[in-house]
Amino acid sequence: MFGKKNKSVVGLDIGSSALKAIELRQTRGGFELLHIAHQNLQSDTIVDGHIIDLNHVSDSINRVWTDQNIKTNQVATSLSGHAVIVKKILLPTMPEEELDEQIHWEAEQYIPFDINDVNLYHEIVGHDATGQNMDVLLVACKRDKIAQFTQVISQAGKQPLIVDVDAFALQNAYEANYHPAPNQTVALLDIGASVLTINIVRGTTSIFTRDISAGGNQYTDLLQKELNLTFEQAEALKRGADVDQHSADQAYAAIQSVSEMLALEIQRTLDFFRATAGDAPAIDRMLLAGGSSKVAQLTEYLADKFQMPVERFDSFRSIKVDGRKFDDEYLRELSPNMAVAVGLAVRVAEVSR
Repeated sequence: MFGKKNKSVVGLDIGSSALKAIELRQTRGGFELLHIAHQNLQSDTIVDGHIIDLNHVSDSINRVWTDQNIKTNQVATSLSGHAVIVKKILLPTMPEEELDEQIHWEAEQYIPFDINDVNLYHEIVGHDATGQNMDVLLVACKRDKIAQFTQVISQAGKQPLIVDVDAFALQNAYEANYHPAPNQTVALLDIGASVLTINIVRGTTSIFTRDISAGGNQYTDLLQKELNLTFEQAEALKRGADVDQHSADQAYAAIQSVSEMLALEIQRTLDFFRATAGDAPAIDRMLLAGGSSKVAQLTEYLADKFQMPVERFDSFRSIKVDGRKFDDEYLRELSPNMAVAVGLAVRVAEVSR
């Protein structure tokens, strides 16, 4: 405003196994990549979405900023898991001012927490054919979870500007990169180490979300147990690499059993969506994000299981990248991991226009 340049913001995805950071610059018609970082965290640093070792996480954040020479201290982050509730509710049509006054009372019927212990967000997302009722997106997050994530960012000397929800950050990255048609319905899956986030999006509207407590750690744990491997060996093996005397073929049975479990959870989610959405549209394809989307043969297995196109999410599909600064192979490898961080950076860049 008044000719001053907007300060950029870093999208910081604090996952249970790694930090992912993205800084973008807005360009005419899109965005350009300025910084990218992926910093592994020690095991059990974050358990069930709860940060056990705040010092390690804040030190890791500082290391990212130092290593990448990031100048801005403004951060957008996001949350997922049981502390976050996302519901679409049907209410009689009313003015936004009246909804603002009533939303706490309405939320109490849908939120399984003390309403005084959560932060609430709501948005009118549509109306029925008669105009008498409206769909309202209701989001609630436990305040202690928000406080913990903002605390660790502040402890690192950074400013937590926005706290979003993983599912919506993933959707922002999808919209920025894939420019969906209004009638296209896609299941966006972010398969992290310990949480699987599903967001079913029609056009640019989220019509169903769910977080599942399952992810890549289950592959790693089973491979360690079945084949007597170290954590690092199991991580490599689940992505299709041969490790010492163990081949990827030997790991197939263990990997397949976990993939079947994940597919069952996805199937239950899709069944519930179809049963509750009424005129639920057919899903055209799945896009897999997150580090565990790179598990060997997972995309092929899910494509066969659900009889639809399945591919890995390309976080930089429509983002301008300077080939002199960033290695193409490195970006391709990290691309699925960075979806939430890209979505956070995109969202804030749009807000700051």
